[in-house]
Amino acid sequence: MKIAALFVTLVVAFFAGLWLTQRRLIYFPSAALPPLDSAGIAGGESVTFETADGLRLGAWFFAGSGPPPRLTLLVFHGNAGNRFDRIPFAALLRKHGVQVFLTDYRGYAGNAGSPTEEGLATDAQAALSYLQSRADVDRSRIVYFGESLGTGVAVRLASEHAPAGLILRSPFTSLVDVGGYHYPLLPVRWLLRDRFSSIDRASHIHCPVLVIAGARDSVVPIDVTRRLYAAFGSAKTLVEIPGADHNDEALLDGDVMIESILRFVRPL
Repeated sequence: MKIAALFVTLVVAFFAGLWLTQRRLIYFPSAALPPLDSAGIAGGESVTFETADGLRLGAWFFAGSGPPPRLTLLVFHGNAGNRFDRIPFAALLRKHGVQVFLTDYRGYAGNAGSPTEEGLATDAQAALSYLQSRADVDRSRIVYFGESLGTGVAVRLASEHAPAGLILRSPFTSLVDVGGYHYPLLPVRWLLRDRFSSIDRASHIHCPVLVIAGARDSVVPIDVTRRLYAAFGSAKTLVEIPGADHNDEALLDGDVMIESILRFVRPL
């Protein structure tokens, strides 16, 4: 009886620990943010905006070349690093006249607060509101770009505030499905607090959708991405990059990805 009681106690303690610390296993924010003038891209503007719950977040706005009206890409990055890591991506698109808004979530790049699903949704809404307030941004030509975890943020925002288009890089059906794939012996469905269930929101998306994924993604299996893609009912395009893994250069700023994005946004 004592052994059984000890076993139960240890199991309960283990799952309680997972419940309390799970966000440390989901979010990997980098607080260190080099100055914008060291990024090697001219014409960037440092801005801040306030969220509905009173946090002030930092971001960088890169105006596109060419005459207005210009399309603006609102970027929601993945679960690691910060906006400085996305500079090469922004630079390539800017050369083709696309305006790029690189923002950071709460807890990232020196921002106050701690990341949660609801917190990131609040941050995304604040970022969109800021963009819509700018005189040099055409409100009808804002496209959301989500990368990995950021696809969950982008899909939720798109289901609530329709963009001109939605681009998802390495998206997933839900964090529950991804967690269950990597930890099949754990009751992930019962433990996860932040779920980012994009598949439940896919039917509410009515804008054109572009999905880009690596065929050999070891973080978000390609079958998971295909399931989400199938759930979208609007005009959609799937680009699978052969041999590409989740963090390969091909999925950061590779030629196929950039060309696919430019093809997608031109009609918009």
